[in-house]
Amino acid sequence: MELKYKIELIRKESNAPMKVEKYKEVEYLTFPLLNEMKCIRHLFTTRIGGVSEGIYATMNFSYQRGDKKEAVDENFRRIAEIFDTTPEKIVCSRQTHTTNVRLVTEQDAGKGVVCPVDYEDIDGLITCVPGIVLCTSFADCVPLYFVDEKNQAVGLAHSGWRGTVNRMGKVMVEAMGAAFGSRPEDITAAIGPCICQDCYEVGEDVAGKVKEGFPGEWEALLKEGKEEGKYQLDLWEANRRILLQAGVKPKRLAVADLCTCCNSAVLFSHRASNGKRGNLAAFLELRR
Repeated sequence: MELKYKIELIRKESNAPMKVEKYKEVEYLTFPLLNEMKCIRHLFTTRIGGVSEGIYATMNFSYQRGDKKEAVDENFRRIAEIFDTTPEKIVCSRQTHTTNVRLVTEQDAGKGVVCPVDYEDIDGLITCVPGIVLCTSFADCVPLYFVDEKNQAVGLAHSGWRGTVNRMGKVMVEAMGAAFGSRPEDITAAIGPCICQDCYEVGEDVAGKVKEGFPGEWEALLKEGKEEGKYQLDLWEANRRILLQAGVKPKRLAVADLCTCCNSAVLFSHRASNGKRGNLAAFLELRR
């Protein structure tokens, strides 16, 4: 597939159309709702503006998928520049489809980029430390952003179907409450680009877990697939319901309008590429 160096996006119906922004070579996405908050910086990457090559072209943020280390290093450096910082201030998750959340401190700065991580099985990151840039990675799963402007705290999470069934969004809201005194009604949240329902076909095993995890409401999340025994799963709607049920106010919740699979020319998609791809990344910083 030829990579397009100009973003032409297929957009879905949403309450929060994401904005395309550019800094030097890098083209990235932001939420207007989060842009209104002066206490943070955030973005979601596209494939455009990095130095990776081949199936990783060009803005890959995974060191584990076979890309050259120096290319990934440079991609992180370019994002750090947008945040007016350095890779030494970025902290990465260690994602394994759990609902484990790590409280990030100054001692974690640089982990996953310039130094090794000393933790495992972490799909959520929270912090109240200004200047630390949280980072989680994606290629169809759901990015979740959390900002508590009142208590000056932020959180970032990765939620695939397993994390969604286990209500990662609720876990994050509760973790921020325990760590920072955040009240759900004071949290502003955003659900980022992921694979849409039309593109996300699952089998009976996954559908069964969704039915168990969403009793009484799973019919709003699953529709019959193109083949017998297959279903189409709506991860956006599932996570929207989770956050609202956790106490986030509708006016403080944004849901993205971009499917990673529909837009695989400019967003990495595991499903569209049959696993031959790099990783996108979500970044979130509490400003100094």
